[in-house]
Amino acid sequence: MKPEHKFNEITRNSANQDATKVCPQCGAPMPGEMRFCRSCGQRLGEGPAEYTETVRFGDTTAPANGRRTSPFIPGVGAPMARQTCGAFGRRRRRVSGMTWIWIAMAIFFASGGGLSMLVKNVRRPPGFVATAARSYVGVDGFDSANGGVTFGNVEPPGSPADLAGLVGGDIITSFDGRVVKDEDEMRDLLAQTPPGKTVEVVYTRDGEEKKTQLTTIDKDSFNQLERAFANRPEGVGRLKFDTSDAHRVALPNTKVYGVRLDNFDSSGPAALAGIQKGDIITAIDKVPIRTVSELVARVHRAFPYSTVRMQIVRGNEELEIPVKLGK
Repeated sequence: MKPEHKFNEITRNSANQDATKVCPQCGAPMPGEMRFCRSCGQRLGEGPAEYTETVRFGDTTAPANGRRTSPFIPGVGAPMARQTCGAFGRRRRRVSGMTWIWIAMAIFFASGGGLSMLVKNVRRPPGFVATAARSYVGVDGFDSANGGVTFGNVEPPGSPADLAGLVGGDIITSFDGRVVKDEDEMRDLLAQTPPGKTVEVVYTRDGEEKKTQLTTIDKDSFNQLERAFANRPEGVGRLKFDTSDAHRVALPNTKVYGVRLDNFDSSGPAALAGIQKGDIITAIDKVPIRTVSELVARVHRAFPYSTVRMQIVRGNEELEIPVKLGK
């Protein structure tokens, strides 16, 4: 027999319907006239309407016989005590932890969207971007060397370094009156020098100190010179040798350097002009040649099929040989 049926049978056989009863489901005591457990919600006979009316409108005063008709509020130890209470007998539903998480996420995203709209609507002052122009001198890069900075070659033709008479292998020791000790200092000086400024450059070549005047240019002007040379319709001159077979060497008992050709095309311009393997090229059209990259740059800037005059050292001899370049 189910508990509620057993309870109904007991109450029907009871002589006193007003006696205090105990719910067989949760064990909570209640007035004998109740048919619905206020603690666990166990239905004891009649429907929930009687329970609701009893809770809301029941007599809150205790009769002289000790019985009470007011709503019974179970203690904290009762099974349903955490779900029922309140002066009006209404049941409150407890919000689960996962629900709170979803609520918190909704508030977070809603507040984030509001802040985004607020930031978008706030006018900002125009951004400031530093566009300070640096100067260019027209060399292939700087390297620290012997208390100054050196470079491989000047490029392109017509660059400030080219017009100032510098060549690859020169060592710059002073720029615009300031001593240059390494490549970082040189880059800093170029960044601080406004384009178009004429500066004094102190450099050494073959152990001798020299001075020249150089006028810097900006990046756009430098790029224009590069494009003009690259798009030159005549093309570039060729000597037909492999740079891996060319080496920078010092002339015996001097501080002068040149470029020694250890191998080249036997049918190329150098061989046809009478240059021999092991010859050291020291100048092209009176321009000093001190590095391999400067030799290549000077040959390339000459027009194809033009004739250049090369100063060479062969053993103890100094020779000048005209060379017709290829294309």
